[in-house]
Amino acid sequence: MKTFSQWRPHPWHGLTSGAEPPRRVHAYIEISPFDMVKFEVDKQSGYLRVDRSVRSSSQHPALYGFIPRTLCANRVCALMDDATVGDGDPLDICVISERPISRVEILVNARVVGGLPMCDHGEADDKIIAVIEDDPLWSKVEDISELPPALIDRLMHYFLTYKLVPNKPSNVTIGKPYGFEHATKVIEAAMADYADEYTA
Repeated sequence: MKTFSQWRPHPWHGLTSGAEPPRRVHAYIEISPFDMVKFEVDKQSGYLRVDRSVRSSSQHPALYGFIPRTLCANRVCALMDDATVGDGDPLDICVISERPISRVEILVNARVVGGLPMCDHGEADDKIIAVIEDDPLWSKVEDISELPPALIDRLMHYFLTYKLVPNKPSNVTIGKPYGFEHATKVIEAAMADYADEYTA
C-alpha cells in the first residue's frame, strides 16, 4: 500500500531524522549560501520565517538547516563544558555540496562527518557538519579531519561573526571542531532530548 502525507508535514516534527542516524541523516535546509538574511522555521506553523537581517558582511559558506526530530536540551547541554542549558531548538546542521544549491525548504540526504561545539550566551548550540551523501567531490569523506582546514575556518568565522553588533561584545564561542565519533554522541543526545519532550 502506498502512503503519503495528505497535508504538508511540519519539517521539525513530521519528517524523519534520516535513513541511518547518526551517520546518514535528513537535513531540512533553511538557508543557502546565497541568502543574506537569517531564515528560520517557525516552530508553531512549520513555515519559513525571516528571523532577522544579518548585520555583518559574512555569507554562509554551506547549506544550513536542522535534523528533524532532534532537540538541544539537557543531554546535549551535558556534552558541552561551557554550556548551562540547551538552546531549545532542533540540532543545526551544515551540509557541504560541490555544486551550488540556491533553494531552501528542501530535504538533503546528508552524511555526518563532525561538528562545531558552539556556545551562544551559555546555550549549547552545536553545528553538525555533513556532506551530501552522493556528492561527487565530498562523498568519500568520513571525518571532519579529511575536510580542508580552510573550509572549517570559514564555517567557524561565519558562526563567530554573523550575530555581531557594532560596539557590543560577542557572547559566542566555538571550541575545537570534533569528528564523527563525538558528533554521534551529540546527535543521539538530541534525538533522546526530542523523545523526552515530544514523545514521552
